Amino acid sequence: MPGKHQRQSFQRMPREKSEFDSKLVDLARVTRVSAGGRRFRFRAVVIAGDRKSRVGVGVAKGADVAKAMEKATRRAVKNLVTVPMAQDTIPHEVEATFGASHVLLKPQKKGRGLVAGGVMRIIAEKAGLKNISAKTISKSRNKLNNALATLKALQKLRAQGKETAPQPLQESDAAKEEHADA
Repeated sequence: MPGKHQRQSFQRMPREKSEFDSKLVDLARVTRVSAGGRRFRFRAVVIAGDRKSRVGVGVAKGADVAKAMEKATRRAVKNLVTVPMAQDTIPHEVEATFGASHVLLKPQKKGRGLVAGGVMRIIAEKAGLKNISAKTISKSRNKLNNALATLKALQKLRAQGKETAPQPLQESDAAKEEHADA
């Protein structure tokens, strides 16, 4: 017999599994001091990737850890970088700086493995790189800056064989040049 305070049950739709694998790299409690006292929030740094050459870093703050992680994961997926790969490694050596962080990434022979530590290892794993050597040249231990420097280095990479060569003139361009000379 239905009562006055009977609870109605709703069935949730199962959430689709994302194609991106994410990992929490850094979690910090940040404080904002105002006239009423201290306000605490959480800052999460998340790395998301599909292990098929796409990887991203997301940073977000939230009132609790779960909200901060969820927002950071969404931002990481939104800001993906495609990494040019040549046989499970990067095509050439590259280095980059972000803030005080300075990183160096080198390609390795097949079978050498992932020679990297900290956030650079996580980024390489999420991007799908299997043979790479990475080194933090600076003394910075800031995980966020190291992650952003690594992402900046991966953005600098160019695919092998796709050097910036002058494009051949199109028919219309050639015709325009002939008319301009005449």
